[in-house]
Amino acid sequence: FRYEGMTTMTSFLKFLALISAFTTTNGERPIFFRNKAFSAAFNAAPLTLSWGRDYDHNRAIKTRPNRGISTSASSLASSSSFRSPPLGKQICTYKTVTIRPSGMNAGDAPRQAVSVEDLTPEIKSFLSQSGMKQGVIHVISRHTTTAITINERESRLARDVEEFFLKICPPDERSSTPKKVSGVRYLHNDIDQRPDGEEEAERCRENGWNIDDADELQKWRDQEPINAHSHLISMMLGSSECIPVVDGEMVIGQWQSVLLVDLDGPRTRSVGLQMMGFG
Repeated sequence: FRYEGMTTMTSFLKFLALISAFTTTNGERPIFFRNKAFSAAFNAAPLTLSWGRDYDHNRAIKTRPNRGISTSASSLASSSSFRSPPLGKQICTYKTVTIRPSGMNAGDAPRQAVSVEDLTPEIKSFLSQSGMKQGVIHVISRHTTTAITINERESRLARDVEEFFLKICPPDERSSTPKKVSGVRYLHNDIDQRPDGEEEAERCRENGWNIDDADELQKWRDQEPINAHSHLISMMLGSSECIPVVDGEMVIGQWQSVLLVDLDGPRTRSVGLQMMGFG
């Protein structure tokens, strides 16, 4: 439906009260109605609901004339048909998951390899332990050269992901990866000119590097990877996803998985998981 004639603050507040009524779950009148002054204004203001587009039995969209259906707002607000099922205890819990990339051997140095890791089993396990039945799961990467996405977990597709994104953002010619491209250079990889300004210098200090000492500054520069392309691809893919949970199950498709894409590996990585909802 759509709301017509919202020309006064009273009518607008009435509209908000209707929304509140739709989401009330504990059987009490919405908080709007507990204020006597508002309740009186609410009952006095006119409310008209009108129907617009609808579907016929053949699923073809057709436009119906506005029917001008008028109804009592207070009766809608108190109607149990608009209430959700009762919810259990509130749940808000967080966990950091450590991911060891497939194919990574002990002592391997990062070589800017691209890998795709399936987080779905870890998330399902955490969901089961949490007891959450209705809510949402937030998944966030804790690194600037990894990404979180939802798609199919399939080995040949993972190789396609690598080839596709390295064509868009090829590695710097100074990179250690065998897929580096001659003539490609990124400003971020000009390590000898960094830190570039006091802001970056302060971030280095906050992370334990005493860059005011010449030897320590050189150590910091030596450990910095030539990985600007990994940062850029991470920005394109995104660093987080939110997945609805209904009746204790993640609402994802049959072939969908929650994936961590490592763009500068292999490295041991960490992912943050937060559950928010009701048991």
